[in-house]
Amino acid sequence: MVQRADINSVLSEIRNMRSQMMENQRVEQDNNIRGRVDGPSRVQESQETPKFSDMLSQAVGSVNELQKSSNDLKTAYDMGDPNVDITRVMIASEKASISFEALTQVRNRVVQAYEDIMNMPV
Repeated sequence: MVQRADINSVLSEIRNMRSQMMENQRVEQDNNIRGRVDGPSRVQESQETPKFSDMLSQAVGSVNELQKSSNDLKTAYDMGDPNVDITRVMIASEKASISFEALTQVRNRVVQAYEDIMNMPV
């Protein structure tokens, strides 16, 4: 099976970072309410956070692997391999199609975010 960034782990990391930010804001508010500031609060260092480019390249790699395995199953079915049935071929094909569509949507949103940032007035 292909190693890829699971959406649940990505969501878990986002939630973890959000809770750390909320905790830091709460500490800063408590310090400001009491009238003392102990200096800048530090974000708790968690596990090494993967870079976006690494996550994107992993996603592209996993989509590529799904498409290759789908094509291999299609070829094996076309050649008459008795170990490959049509349901496996169709499921693999749909997985590859859905993953490619999801990757395309991510790309579109990244491009849109880039365009929005570039159009911001300075």
